Amino acid sequence: MSKKNGIEALSRRAFLASAATVGASAIAAPAFAQSALDGLLNAPKRGNWDDQFDAKAASRTATAVLSNTPILSPQSVASAQQAIMQYQQIAAAGGWPEVNPGDQRLQLGVSSPAVQALRQRLAITGDLPREAGMSSAFDSYVDGAVKRFQARHGLPADGVLGEFTLKAMNIPADVRLQQLNTNLVRLQTFPEDLGRRHLMVNIPAAYVEAVEDGSVATRHTAVVGRLSRPTHLVNSKIYEVILNPYWTAPRSIVEKDIMPLMRKDPTYLEKNAIRLIDGKGNEVAPETVDWNGEAPNLMFRQDPGKINAMASTKINFYNKNGEYMHDTPQQGLFNKLMRFESSGCVRVQNVRDLSTWLLRETPGWNRQQMEQVIASGTNTPIKLATEVPVYFVYISAWGMPDGVVQFRDDIYQMDGNAELALDTTAGMEQPVQ
Repeated sequence: MSKKNGIEALSRRAFLASAATVGASAIAAPAFAQSALDGLLNAPKRGNWDDQFDAKAASRTATAVLSNTPILSPQSVASAQQAIMQYQQIAAAGGWPEVNPGDQRLQLGVSSPAVQALRQRLAITGDLPREAGMSSAFDSYVDGAVKRFQARHGLPADGVLGEFTLKAMNIPADVRLQQLNTNLVRLQTFPEDLGRRHLMVNIPAAYVEAVEDGSVATRHTAVVGRLSRPTHLVNSKIYEVILNPYWTAPRSIVEKDIMPLMRKDPTYLEKNAIRLIDGKGNEVAPETVDWNGEAPNLMFRQDPGKINAMASTKINFYNKNGEYMHDTPQQGLFNKLMRFESSGCVRVQNVRDLSTWLLRETPGWNRQQMEQVIASGTNTPIKLATEVPVYFVYISAWGMPDGVVQFRDDIYQMDGNAELALDTTAGMEQPVQ
C-alpha cells in the first residue's frame, strides 16, 4: 500500500520532530517508571481519608484521554514510537507491581494496603500524579487515575477495579511493549494521505472515526464481528447510503441462524417481516419449504421498518465479503462492555449523524430531509456525490501526540500473545468480590 522506505524516512523525521516535546510530557520523560515512583515515595505522607481528598483530582476522568487526532494520521508512527520508548523504559526498570485486592472491592472510599500497590501501578504509566503520595486510601486521586486507566483501555470509566480492569492492569509491561511494536508495524503500512474526508473503523476498539482535514469530526461506538464471524480488514470506498433499507440475510445467517429458528418456530419469518423471494422475483410461502432440510436457494428479505435488522440506515462500501455498516433496533448493544457480537457487518451508534456527515457534500440531502424520508418508511438509496474512503483496521495499541497510550483487547488473537486476549466478550464487567 505504501513505500516502506519512504514511510521509514517519514517516521524518523516525524519522530525526531516530536522528540522535542517528549521532555515536556510527564509520561514520556526519561526513566519515567523510576522517577514517578520516587515522586510518590517522596510525597507528603498524608495518612487519612479527609486530608487525602482533592476535588481537582476528580476531574482526571475519561475526558483526559480523548483526542481529536485520528488514530491514523501523519503523527501515528511517531506517536507509537514515543509510546514504545516509554514502555521500554518501564520494562527496563522492572515493570509494575501486580495489583491483588484479594476479596476486597477497591473503589472510592476504601482504605487497604492493596491501594499502595495500585498507586505504584498507576503512577508508573502516568495515570496517577506524583503529588498523590503513597497512602493506603482510595481517594479522589486514585479514583481519577483508575478512570483514566480504564478509558485508555476501552473499559467503562467507573473507577472500580472490576474483573477486566484488573486483568488489563496486570498484563506485564514487556507484553504491552510487544503489543505496541506489533501495532507499529501495522501503522507503518498506511500512507500519510488517507483522503481529506475518510472513515476509519478500528475493530479492536469497536468504534468509528469520521475524519476531515486531519481531525476527528465525529466518533461513533460500534458493534463489530465476533471471533467466529470476524469483520474483515479492508480499504475501500463508501458509495451509497440507503434509508429504510431492505435487509437481505446472508447465506451464512440463513444456514446458521434462520433455519434452526424456523424449525423451532414456523412463524419466525412472519413475525420478523421476512419474505422469501425466488430467482424470478416471486414471493414464496414459508410453509412450502422443508425447514428440516438444506437451506433453500431463495432470497430472505426483510421489509423496511423499526424491527428491520438495519433499522433506519445502511451504508454500503465496495468489498467482496458482503459487509456493510448499519443502524440497529438493538441500541442496548452499544452499552455493553465489549461489542463483538455481529456476523461481520458493523452496527454504528448515532448512525444518522454519520450519514449526515457522509451526505454533506451530496446536494439535496441535509439532516431534515433524511429524517423526513426515514419517517415515511420508503426505501431510498442515495449515491454519494463523492465516494468517501473507508479503512477497516486492526489497531489494538497506539499512542497520541499528547503522550496518551491506548490499548484494547486483542479480540481476534492477532497480536501473538494469549495474555492480550482478555476474554472481555462475555458481557458486562463484574466487580471483583
